Amino acid sequence: MMSDKVLVAGAGGHAKVVIDAMRSAALPGELVVADDDGRKLGQVLLGHRVITPLNSALEGVGAFHVAIGDNAVRARVTEYLAGLGLRLVSVVHPRACIAASASIGDGAFVAANAVLGPDANLGAGCIVNHGAVVDHDCQVAAFSHIAPGATLAGGVRIGSRVLIGAGANILPGVTIGDDCVVGAGAVVLHDLAPGSVHVGVPARKFR
Repeated sequence: MMSDKVLVAGAGGHAKVVIDAMRSAALPGELVVADDDGRKLGQVLLGHRVITPLNSALEGVGAFHVAIGDNAVRARVTEYLAGLGLRLVSVVHPRACIAASASIGDGAFVAANAVLGPDANLGAGCIVNHGAVVDHDCQVAAFSHIAPGATLAGGVRIGSRVLIGAGANILPGVTIGDDCVVGAGAVVLHDLAPGSVHVGVPARKFR
């Protein structure tokens, strides 16, 4: 018999946002919140007492969502838990605006007031945070994070594990390589090479 417990892996600020969205969406299953940071043992997160370490919270769990903002850590924890045979679930706030032709990968999170346009595609484990816009025909690869208020104009392509900072704007058709960071409020006019950090208006390479 499949368990009805759902593990929320992570007990920081992003986990609060995820738990709130899960409640708003009335997702089925008893929530279990766990983190590997021993300092969080016994803390209460939106009414849920935090269990540490993560491995001690797995009894009776059948599904999970990794609620960790750091892209690399989110990818690593997702791989570990999926390897245990647990089912990875996506979370979409009911106040998000999702086009009928948009697609959302396993384990992705879409926050309140976020927008996914027609034929937009989110890879596994992506985050589209509050008020962010992923417009028509955008492709966002696995474990990237589009921070609050950021905008991807039509046809933008985002690589894996990319961070688009709060309020940043990516112009139409731009491609951003894997592991890039775009600073808060930046305006990106041209393609960015993998692993680079860009800030400012217009965005310039920081390192």
